Amino acid sequence: QEQLVESGGGLVQAGGSLRLSCAASGRTFNYRALGWFRQAPGKERQFVAAIKYSGGTSSYADSVKGRFTIARDNAKRTVYLQMNSLEPEDAAVYYCAAGRAFSSGISRATADYEYWGQGAQVTVSS
Repeated sequence: QEQLVESGGGLVQAGGSLRLSCAASGRTFNYRALGWFRQAPGKERQFVAAIKYSGGTSSYADSVKGRFTIARDNAKRTVYLQMNSLEPEDAAVYYCAAGRAFSSGISRATADYEYWGQGAQVTVSS
């Protein structure tokens, strides 16, 4: 079982940067793809980025490509989301998620993620 805890959210001006971290406590972290999703008020949870268990392959939503970077440190059992050039439209609660153990590839679907963090609020002022 994995427990995920996000940190690093906050308030930032448009054009600024934030880095989210998500620390895992389980033993299977290294064998799971990891993803970041976000949910704005009144909207569905949407895919942001994901990274394969090996760290060699990542995927991004078109809306964040070139601005956000996902990375993982398996030794620290932590996944990161570096967010640059933030826009007001990026404001949301951000969730990290762990995919099914030993599953190949990475997914953009929430149903393919087994464990979720509690969320971190990101607010972007214009």
